[in-house]
Amino acid sequence: MKQRKTTKIIIQLCLLLFFATVVIAPIVGMFLRITPESFREMTSSSQFMPALINSVTTTLTATVISVVLALCASFAVCRTDIRGKSFFAMLFTLPMLIPSISHAYGLKALFGVNGSGILSVIFGDSISIFGFWGIVAGSVMYSFPVAFLMLQSILQYEDGMPYKAAAVLGIPRIRRFTGITLPYLKKTLISTFFAVFTMIITDYGVPEALYNAEFGKTVSILMYENVLSVEYGRASVVGLLLLIPAVIAFAVDLLVPEQSQSGFVTEYAEPGEGRAARTAAYVFCILLSVIVAMPIVAFGVQMFASAYPNDMTFTLSHIADTMRSGADGFLLNSLIYSVFAALSGTVLAFICAYLTARAKSGVSNGLHLISITSVAIPGLVLGLSYVIFFHNTPIYGTFFIIVLANTIHFFASPYLMMYNTLGKVNPDLESVGRTIGVGRIRIITDVILPKVRFTMYEMAVYFFVNSMMTISAVSLLAPPSPKPIAVMISQSVSQMQIEKAAVVSLIILLINLVLRLAVTLINRRRQPA
Repeated sequence: MKQRKTTKIIIQLCLLLFFATVVIAPIVGMFLRITPESFREMTSSSQFMPALINSVTTTLTATVISVVLALCASFAVCRTDIRGKSFFAMLFTLPMLIPSISHAYGLKALFGVNGSGILSVIFGDSISIFGFWGIVAGSVMYSFPVAFLMLQSILQYEDGMPYKAAAVLGIPRIRRFTGITLPYLKKTLISTFFAVFTMIITDYGVPEALYNAEFGKTVSILMYENVLSVEYGRASVVGLLLLIPAVIAFAVDLLVPEQSQSGFVTEYAEPGEGRAARTAAYVFCILLSVIVAMPIVAFGVQMFASAYPNDMTFTLSHIADTMRSGADGFLLNSLIYSVFAALSGTVLAFICAYLTARAKSGVSNGLHLISITSVAIPGLVLGLSYVIFFHNTPIYGTFFIIVLANTIHFFASPYLMMYNTLGKVNPDLESVGRTIGVGRIRIITDVILPKVRFTMYEMAVYFFVNSMMTISAVSLLAPPSPKPIAVMISQSVSQMQIEKAAVVSLIILLINLVLRLAVTLINRRRQPA
């Protein structure tokens, strides 16, 4: 018994050392690159303060719009009796399956430059998509699905009994919303706001595609440019700045108490049946679905149009040109990266979750904390820290550093999925196993893994999908590593080959969508345990 306990502690300490090496040490290494001179050079440059103001204003505006839209969409799906809820929910989350930069170029395809976009051609009016409102629109497209999922996941499990009691007491609907719903959503709304804010302010794909000289750059663009110029000290100053909102979001999630209505849900909140609410929900969901789908549809049109939008003759030449440019090789690289990240990430997340949820020791809390730390590190910051920390190591510029970066970048959410799932499995299984002489490994393989296998599928899909479409960390780490296909989007656009960017974006979308639908079908067929 004592030997098993010692072995468990040793494994946890090894995992702590691993995460300290691949998470904490690179960030510390990045901070050590900040010198008084580099700090002064960066903050006193003529571009820094305008870029900071641009980042804060666009991020705040996009975050508010994204969270409000997500709240309305989640209410429409969860609290009205409209049909096709699953279909609308799928459409709302579709933008999550392609890189953020694709949304920006989808908007450029719709509005074009100097009235060359399809919407400008149809309506005969030139609307500029560049600058403040273009970046806001692209950022909302990119972040809205995440906000929607966070709010939907909490709304659909709200207890309905307080609402029934309030209705019996004659309390008006608006008072039910302010007195029951908002307190229930308090922590989730705060967490969603900071999560979306962090996503947007650290993203450089949308600003890079839609900024112009009149508006100026954002801090994420400055950071990317300084990394390319090997100005690591100045880039680290921006990295430190970008880390602040993520750390605040992390602290809020830990410190803000969850509003609980009861120890368990006695009856889920029923959707309203009012005709006016149903009509408003249909109108809202349809309009939002059209807005979400339009940039993706524009990519599809570009892919098959000879010279979008002037010559809409059907052609397959863009697909052929993209493949001749090496897209098949880039795609193979991405598939390899994503498969290995999914495998290694899922196994590592399960081991960590099991040790912290069901095999606790004196170091379990430390392992749990460091396992969720990566959620507070934006991809761009993680990429820069890896460039600095691993630059002269054998893994730099290889396949392994991309897989490692993707695994760590997306680790926290799958880990928490499994941690919460394992907490719901009968806590006495291991004790019963010891009593009848069945080892812990047999209990895990024969009992626990079958029970949590669907969560394992979701974890693997999360790693795979995000590894396929991520462009933040890998954009700094790819050279001279075999490049993933997502990097080809920005390369194609820089060469004014928009059609190739459209083809690449839709390839990523198709692969992620097929995998997502396959796992959804598998989960729907599962039998109750």
